[in-house]
Amino acid sequence: MLSVAARSGPFAPCLSAVTHAVSGPLKGAAAPLVAATPKPLPLEPRRPFLCRESLLGQAARGGLAVTCGVKAPVSVRFVHNDVVVPDFSEYRRHDVQDSTKSSQASSESRKAFSYFLTAATCVGTGYMAKNVVTQIISTLNPAADVLAVSKIEINIKDVPEGKNVTFMWRGKPIFVRHRTQAEIDKEAQVPLTALRDPQHDLDRVKKPEWLVMIGVCTHLGCVPIANAGDFGGYFCPCHGSHYDASGRIRKGPAPLNLEIPPYEFLSDDVIVVG
Repeated sequence: MLSVAARSGPFAPCLSAVTHAVSGPLKGAAAPLVAATPKPLPLEPRRPFLCRESLLGQAARGGLAVTCGVKAPVSVRFVHNDVVVPDFSEYRRHDVQDSTKSSQASSESRKAFSYFLTAATCVGTGYMAKNVVTQIISTLNPAADVLAVSKIEINIKDVPEGKNVTFMWRGKPIFVRHRTQAEIDKEAQVPLTALRDPQHDLDRVKKPEWLVMIGVCTHLGCVPIANAGDFGGYFCPCHGSHYDASGRIRKGPAPLNLEIPPYEFLSDDVIVVG
């Protein structure tokens, strides 16, 4: 029964029309069909009438509603008056509750709040953007274990004069040479025109008696031997590169002098490399 009732919905205009008209042959004789005249509904002219279009736009409080259609006769029904319209007066500003007044004055009074809210939003957005960019850039920094070995302290107090001591820094050998006064004078007298990679001896040291270099040959990355070679400095036996006591290339295939790392003296006996 429920299925039949649900499917009969589209036939409501036809069923409604049947209730107002009687059609069919008379018993026993062929007589013309006579349509039954529906009895007019009594209406009170003093009560207001509202069409369906009016009901969609406003709430009707009492009165009658008239609906009509092409396939259905005119029908009249009473409008329910128990629908309560919500009241939002408690949530609205006091100066905009009166519909007869312009809202221009209210908008003028709210400008300061609007400007403050906009400025606060911009400042908060900029602060968050700065933190995001800072966090992204911080991920590119070296790790803590890398920073721990990025600098080393070397105690040069026990290095005898004329000797070379090797230390490790970032996986590379560091040559620390305690030069004699004769070596200092000899390297200072070498003319720059005689050098493949011209560089004065004083430009490669911070203290003349201490020479700090990276012990990697500039040819193919070999480790030279200290206190060897034709110039009494360093010699790379792999391909025959000769360096003087200032680490400058003097003979062989190496194109450049031995590299000087960044370092500084914390005291007369301690050097920090890195």
